[in-house]
Amino acid sequence: MTNVTILVDVQNVYYTTKQAFGRSFDYNRFWQQATEGRHVVKAIAYAIDRGDEKQRQFQNILRAIGFEVKLKPFIQRSDGSAKGDWDVGIAIDGIEYGKDSDVLVLLSGDGDFDILAKTLREKYHTKVEVYGVESLTAQSLIHAASEFTPIGNKLLLK
Repeated sequence: MTNVTILVDVQNVYYTTKQAFGRSFDYNRFWQQATEGRHVVKAIAYAIDRGDEKQRQFQNILRAIGFEVKLKPFIQRSDGSAKGDWDVGIAIDGIEYGKDSDVLVLLSGDGDFDILAKTLREKYHTKVEVYGVESLTAQSLIHAASEFTPIGNKLLLK
């Protein structure tokens, strides 16, 4: 059986699906598609914690599906800008779990992950499947992936 690790950049998916389609991502359908016929080594969803109840409920849904949820606090700077991304954490976990998996599924359109995809493919011979909103996914990430699956109606909530 194929061993798979799944890493989800929750903020990226939320904002890109809202911007492109005005709809939310269907994590249950994604899970079914990404895990079909595979053994899940690790599945992690990376999110920002603003401490609100609706977010907590969403995080509990992710846990019920099978994801470990890693949270970082939302930081509002005095100049009004905000901080809270998981790029380094996703990259470190990607190498840690991806090197021992046959496939790493990355749900993000962030071009910063092209180096992760290249490293896993070239150094560890791990297949890297990227899911993202095509018009909002970095070309460098699409090219670095073994396979790119565009998010469309099938992976969106009605």
